Amino acid sequence: MDIDHYTPAREMVAAVRAREISARELLELHLARIDEVNPVVNAVVSLGAERAHEEAQAADERLSRGDEVGPLHGLPFAVKDTHHVRGWRTTFGSPVMAGHVSGWDDLLVERIRRAGAVVIGKTNVPEWAAGSHTFNPVFGATLNPYDRGRSAGGSSGGAAAALASGMVPLADGSDMGGSLRNPASFCNVVGLRPSVGRVPIWPTWNYWETLSVHGPLGRDVADLALLLSVIAGPDDRSQTALSTPGDVFAPPLDGSLEGVRVAWAPDLGGTIDVDDEVAAVIGAQAAVLEAAGARVAPAAPDLTGADKVFRVLRAWLFDYMLGDMLAAHPDKFKAALAANIRAGRPLTGREIAGAHERRTELGDRLREFFVDHDVLALPVSQVPPFPADQEYPTEINGHAQETYLDWMRSCFLITVTGCPAISVPAGFTPGGLPVGLQLVAPAGGERRLLEIAAAYERVNDAGRQRPPL
Repeated sequence: MDIDHYTPAREMVAAVRAREISARELLELHLARIDEVNPVVNAVVSLGAERAHEEAQAADERLSRGDEVGPLHGLPFAVKDTHHVRGWRTTFGSPVMAGHVSGWDDLLVERIRRAGAVVIGKTNVPEWAAGSHTFNPVFGATLNPYDRGRSAGGSSGGAAAALASGMVPLADGSDMGGSLRNPASFCNVVGLRPSVGRVPIWPTWNYWETLSVHGPLGRDVADLALLLSVIAGPDDRSQTALSTPGDVFAPPLDGSLEGVRVAWAPDLGGTIDVDDEVAAVIGAQAAVLEAAGARVAPAAPDLTGADKVFRVLRAWLFDYMLGDMLAAHPDKFKAALAANIRAGRPLTGREIAGAHERRTELGDRLREFFVDHDVLALPVSQVPPFPADQEYPTEINGHAQETYLDWMRSCFLITVTGCPAISVPAGFTPGGLPVGLQLVAPAGGERRLLEIAAAYERVNDAGRQRPPL
């Protein structure tokens, strides 16, 4: 089998198992790619080639002894720089944490390592993973592989750009307001925000904090499902982990679009602004879905109150987690993040409890909505990748976006529902910028969502177009 840096991850694993390529050779292939393109994309940070060589050699030795090996055996892997990896620098993109070295593996990392992956470094993030544009004062900006004057999205922007560039075969990330979905859309890869508890988080300061989740990225849906099968599943250390074993989500994915009931909401029932070029790409997908047998009908859930819920809970969380650090280091936070942290301080217990009550109501509304629909379809990002020298888009079709959250409503309104949502490549603007389609399923419905997304991918090959690097 001929292996290159764009070979699907599941085929790379099969080739290592069959001794058609060694883990060391696979590592060298990816390190060479990193040497070639990372200087112009800046997606992989804290690279550790020497440690990676040691891990790859150990992986080859396990195979030569006939040891049982895991589903990611020999795959090079760079971990998002918000996730702790024992002995590796973990900065969160913050100058306050620039010299921090982790003393443990997060549960997600523990599972990826146990599955046989070879850690090669970290992937870049915005400062404290806040905002969907990856830049920080520690490592600088990650640029979009399809247009290096544009943003790669965020907060998992380094992960998505590294994946799209062929520097890694799989990537992990996290998602609060779109941090897996937005960069997947911007970089023409696939990103899944799972249901709360699908990928358990440990250690954590709060088991019951459910805005942010961990999840997978892949260059196609089957590769993403492979990684989800590794990082999902129960763990005794997480009281909120769902009980379904991870291997339930493993490929193959053989679903069809025939008869699938698609709720078509290209502007979420008139509640979001969508850039004209994005709207054109997304609008064309209704016919693609119908031609494959789906039953597409205009419909949008009632998300009244979702905007306020997200902003209140996010500000409350940011103040609790970062407020004291901001007070101690006021000159080491970007202005937009500092303002969001400070917005959490005056919130009352009544406002926070009210946000949780509204969120519960939203969950009930979505449960009822999905009685009549299998998936909800809408844009991932309301804009195409924007210039990298902008902090965030300030207008959409002439409508002002007042804060660095406004342009992400297509993602964060879905966040508060608790439903799983996937970004799948849908097409390109006339200028060659990627656009993703967001498919949302009922809470707990990841397997069905993966089947539907894979079936859509089979009738739309936009994800096979590689960046001009």
